[in-house]
Amino acid sequence: MESTEYDTLNYDKLKKQLSFNFAENKAINDLNIKPDAFIPVLFSLKFGGDWSFKTSELEAMAVKEKITRYNENTGEGYTLERVTLFVNPCLISNEGKILRLEKCGAKNERELVERPFRVKLDAEEIVQAELNPKIMEISLKRIKGPLSFSGSAAYGVSHEIEHLAGCERTGKFLWEFKYRVQG
Repeated sequence: MESTEYDTLNYDKLKKQLSFNFAENKAINDLNIKPDAFIPVLFSLKFGGDWSFKTSELEAMAVKEKITRYNENTGEGYTLERVTLFVNPCLISNEGKILRLEKCGAKNERELVERPFRVKLDAEEIVQAELNPKIMEISLKRIKGPLSFSGSAAYGVSHEIEHLAGCERTGKFLWEFKYRVQG
C-alpha cells in the first residue's frame, strides 16, 4: 500500500470519527444533560459493560442490557444493546440473593460475591440509549422512573451503586474453589 493510500484511509477514518463525536456532542446538548453525566453511556457504548462516574456535583451510572431479536424463519437476527443512564441514582429496593463470580475492572481476578436478583431504582434524570446493529443507529430518549431490573442487569446496578458509594464488596477468589472430577 502506498503512503498516499494509507493517508487517505486514515483521513477518511478520522473524518468519520470526528463526525461521530460531533453527533455525540449534539445528542448531549439536545438531551440538555451535563456532559460529565453522559460519560458512563459513552463508555458503555464504546467499551461495553456497565460504568459509573462520580464528581463532587453528580453521580452517574449506565447499565447495559442485551436483547437478542432472532427470526426463526430466516435464521437471522441481531442483539440490541439497551444502555440506561441514571443521574444521581437512588436505590429503592433489593430482592433475592445470588452468588456469582465477578471481575471488576480495577481488580486482577474474579471474586465470588453476593448480588440481589432484582433491584428497583429511580434517579433525577434517566436516559435510555439503544444501539441497534441492524440499522446501525443509536437512539436516545428520556424516560421516567422508577425502573426495575432483574438478573444480569440487577447485578450491574448493584455493582455500580457500590462504586458510587465507594464501598466495593470483596469475596472469595476462584483459587479458593475446589476441583471435583466426575466419572
